[in-house]
Amino acid sequence: MRLTCRKPSRMIIAFTAFLVMLSMLTGFNAFAASADYIATWDEYKNAGNPSASWNDVANAMDSVFEAADALYQNGDADGAFKAVNAGYYGYYETTGFERVAMGYIAGSRKTEVELQFSSAKAVTKNGGSTDEFWDELNTLSQMIHEDANKLDGLGSTGESGLSRDGDTSNSDTAASDTDNSENADNAENSGSAENVDSADNSGVTPSANAVSVGGGGGGWVTFMACFGIILREGLEAILVVGAIIAYLVKSGNKDKLRYVYIGCVFAIGASFLCAWLLDLLKLANSANQEVIEGITALIAVVVLFYVSNWMVSKAESEAWTNYIDSQVRVSAETGSVFTLGFTAFLAVFREGAEVILFFQPLLNDDKSMVWGGFGAGCAVLAVVFVLIRFFSVKLPIRPFFLGTGILMFVMSISFLGSGIKELIEGDVITMTSPTWLSNLIPTNNVMDVLGLYPCYQTLIPQLILILITVMIFVFQGRKEKNRKEAGVLAIVFGGLGIDKFYLGKYGQGLICAVFCWSFIPAFVGIANGIHYLTETDEKFEEELKPKAKKSKSEKSEKTGRSKEPPGAAK
Repeated sequence: MRLTCRKPSRMIIAFTAFLVMLSMLTGFNAFAASADYIATWDEYKNAGNPSASWNDVANAMDSVFEAADALYQNGDADGAFKAVNAGYYGYYETTGFERVAMGYIAGSRKTEVELQFSSAKAVTKNGGSTDEFWDELNTLSQMIHEDANKLDGLGSTGESGLSRDGDTSNSDTAASDTDNSENADNAENSGSAENVDSADNSGVTPSANAVSVGGGGGGWVTFMACFGIILREGLEAILVVGAIIAYLVKSGNKDKLRYVYIGCVFAIGASFLCAWLLDLLKLANSANQEVIEGITALIAVVVLFYVSNWMVSKAESEAWTNYIDSQVRVSAETGSVFTLGFTAFLAVFREGAEVILFFQPLLNDDKSMVWGGFGAGCAVLAVVFVLIRFFSVKLPIRPFFLGTGILMFVMSISFLGSGIKELIEGDVITMTSPTWLSNLIPTNNVMDVLGLYPCYQTLIPQLILILITVMIFVFQGRKEKNRKEAGVLAIVFGGLGIDKFYLGKYGQGLICAVFCWSFIPAFVGIANGIHYLTETDEKFEEELKPKAKKSKSEKSEKTGRSKEPPGAAK
């Protein structure tokens, strides 16, 4: 028995080319420095400013945010946008604040702060009021100071350190115990490079169990940080790879496992290469890194969604039996497992480079604890893999394929949300996050793993993908395709490719869904719908008949005959 998957290679190539072009169009949109603030942490330190604690980092970021506010009040929305970006890429990422907070506080905290940065930038893009921008900046500063106090071992509370014309009443939460009166005289000059210490909590002394700036912390704290990072980032990859391997074993295709393993090995190598290139080209901790990660995730969505629907379609015993019989008659070629191998590659590569970058600041601490946490996390992932590998294959055919297909679908939803979030952080997409939605969808580790975020730009595509999946699931129970139903679906839902999915043309359906925003699939769907409704049933049935597959031997014979010289004896 051999394995053959319908190859979505053309669709994958087309979509990949589109996303690569998108990445090129975004360009190297690094923030520009301004004379009104110190744009990077390195420049801040080189100027002789305090840099011993995380509160020092938070105070430096406050001066950048205050400069952003001043620019926005003067009508310079673009300058304010760049200033907020300087706070993110020049401080929050390059100091390791983002990664350390994820490791020592909570993985979802990183996402929460990143979304708040995006909310502030969205105000400048959408032409919001100066008060709205100021409120977003104060919320952001409060979150930064809360995390700074936790990392400095000073408690779990914090307040915004921003001031506008000497008024610090905008801080909404209780202040820390630090005396801030010495900074009041400098408030009127906030935003200038000479007054980066105007924020609250200047001159604080970190406690003995504080995490040092750069990432080093106490032994077991470092252990848990490394353990949490590898477990969090590796879980998604191991779920996908484990499900693929279990499927190959279940279908009697153990000889194809090497292609999945090869994909994983290449992904690990590519992760190291990507991390090295990002660092070499100074693209790490920049908008370009976010765009690359987002593009990789969206490519993975297409492949995962295709594989999930393919597996669900084989859930019925009769469908599985027919599928196996067809593989006995038609010899599978090596390229038939490209989709599964490519899926494994994307799942591992998507997390690999990020894990490497996250671990870099932690290597400043006790390396035995770093590698201990890494090893413990890998051990847990290995247990998850074994559970999927050995227990799932014992399930009956229908539960196995349904479960595997649903897992792939959930991962595609997760990758879709996280991929779009990366594009938001890379300034390719502007975020819209109303208050009611933020209250409805909390930011926590569960929601973060599922890729569910309180913004329209991630939720709407996810809802569309869910709608498409539900309709596919309903249609797959129908063996006979109706011409009129196909016509109505093409006219009404052709923009999402629903008619293509209904007719079993998953590759074409995915292309329509990916490019639904262009409205081109909608016009094509209307044309197809009119065509279906006006043609005869006989013609419709003829169009649905799959083209006969040719075996490898038949292709070889045809190739051999085509090479015969003219006039050769027959």
